[in-house]
Amino acid sequence: MSRVSSTDRPLCIGLSLAITWLAGNSWRRPDSQIEAIHDPDFYTGFAQMAEQAHLDFLFRPDSLFIDPDVLAHAPGFSSLDPTLLMTALAQKTRHIGLVTTASTTFIPPYLLARQLQSLHHISHGRAGWNVVTALDGQQNFGIESMPSPAERYARADECVDVVRKLWASYPHSALLNDRQGRYADHQQMATLDYHGHFFDIKGPLTLPSHQAGDMPLFQAGASDTGRDFAARIADAIFAATPSLASALELRKDIQLRARRHGRSASAVRILPGLSLFLGDTREEAQALYQSSQSEHNESRQQAFLHQALGVDVSALAPDQRITQAMLTPLDHPVRSRTHANLLRQLVVHESPTVATLLKRPEASGSAHWQVVGTVEDALETIDQWHAAGAIDGFIALPGGSKRSLELTCKALVPALAERGLFRKAYSGSTLREHLGLA
Repeated sequence: MSRVSSTDRPLCIGLSLAITWLAGNSWRRPDSQIEAIHDPDFYTGFAQMAEQAHLDFLFRPDSLFIDPDVLAHAPGFSSLDPTLLMTALAQKTRHIGLVTTASTTFIPPYLLARQLQSLHHISHGRAGWNVVTALDGQQNFGIESMPSPAERYARADECVDVVRKLWASYPHSALLNDRQGRYADHQQMATLDYHGHFFDIKGPLTLPSHQAGDMPLFQAGASDTGRDFAARIADAIFAATPSLASALELRKDIQLRARRHGRSASAVRILPGLSLFLGDTREEAQALYQSSQSEHNESRQQAFLHQALGVDVSALAPDQRITQAMLTPLDHPVRSRTHANLLRQLVVHESPTVATLLKRPEASGSAHWQVVGTVEDALETIDQWHAAGAIDGFIALPGGSKRSLELTCKALVPALAERGLFRKAYSGSTLREHLGLA
């Protein structure tokens, strides 16, 4: 097994608080604490566990839409507002970064700038923003139909520009606090008078920037437009990379795009989601994975496969292979064209059987990198991907039970640290410092 040198940048590791360990059937376990998921205290212990492992950040994805039919079978995205949750966790932690999710499609830039800067102050420089355009939820904001991806990203581009200008409109250096003279140097403050295609905003912001500097930006778009957006504005990209080959392809593409935008090739950290079903033995991990799967999961998978491939797999035998010749053109709307394309690439390259396809992460509509096994299995896989130069780190998505979460923080991460792939202690107190940003 190859090892990285001590001069290589260590892994960046975040923990998702999307209660992935309660997905599928897992919420039915007696020890799930499902009754507490809308109580901020439920997350405090997990946040402190992650901080004890010296993780870079906590991450909370979000949705502004919920399907009652899905809610009948699992909690899904039923959740507290992520920014308010991170604000609560800021009071219970001291070092770990707090990355919230906020949509540029639905939330006005001034409100975004103010809320995010407030979290940055409350957490003493530990905030991060996962910039999303959202895939649905328009009906909750008086929008008849979801804007096209091109329009959503054009709006996001302008929104991020405005938010950054608002953060700069009231610089921390303007604060004088001179009790014998002026409170602030008003000449350092800027009225934006911004007039763009989507927004007209006067400014300045009502609170100063934080002395830790602007918060890091994260992005998850994997379409061509989304990748270009990430290469232009993001410090890290949350990637759907179900295989090493897909991770290497993403890395190369993002590096090329970053350079085209005048940034260094290493400006954007590649952080795929890593689904971890961990057990003390491989048999235990497999049993945990199988027990987490529900009949509802399979029916949703089949519906997604039908939409993305044009193939009704529910009518096929488990050993029937899905081939490229069976695919129909993807000329109709799908919820996520990125995930549909990943699925179609799998069929083109491997022609999997129906049974095999249903077990692959691509069939879930999320397409996360996945390890079902022991801590050692996960350790070897992460080491392999890192040594290959495919990743800068990952977002841990523990699955199956709280045990997977505990093994991730208390066994896997310390083992990575022992191999020199991760820190053994915090050297800074802000998220920018954790990520190695200037």
